[in-house]
Amino acid sequence: MERAGPSDDPLHDLAVQVAQAAEAVVSTWEQAARTMSPRLSALQLEALLIIRRSPGINLTGLAEDVGAAPSAVSRLCDRLEAAGLARRERAPVSRREVVLALTPQGQRLVDSLFARRHALFGDVLRRMPPADRPALLTALAAFSKAWQAGGG
Repeated sequence: MERAGPSDDPLHDLAVQVAQAAEAVVSTWEQAARTMSPRLSALQLEALLIIRRSPGINLTGLAEDVGAAPSAVSRLCDRLEAAGLARRERAPVSRREVVLALTPQGQRLVDSLFARRHALFGDVLRRMPPADRPALLTALAAFSKAWQAGGG
C-alpha cells in the first residue's frame, strides 16, 4: 500500500504520523491477547472487558457497546458461558432483568491479559529514553481526553 505524501493540511500530516506511531501501541496491545489461553475472538475479548468495566450490564447495554444486534450478543454470551468465562444472573433490583458478570475464571483471564499488557508496555518503555516517557504520557492523556470529549 502506498503512503500518501505530505499534504497542504498540517493537521492531516500530523494525523498520518500519529496513526503510524500508534501502530506500535496497537500491536503491543494486541500481542498480549494473542498469547492468551483460551484464544478468544476480538469480539469475545471486548465483551469480557466491557462486562468487567460495567458490572451489572445487561444484554442490551452490551449489544450497544459492541455495536451488534442483541440476538448476536446473546449467542456471544452463550459461547462465553460455555467457556466458563461469563454468566447471566438475575438483576438484584428487577428479577426479570438479566445482567452479565464475569466468572472467577473470566476475571482471572482478564487480569492475566492486563498483566501481560503491562509487562509488554513496560518492556517497550524500558527501551525508551527516560526523558521521553513523561511526554508520551502527557500526549496520550491529551489524546484520550479529546477522544472521550468526542463521544469515544
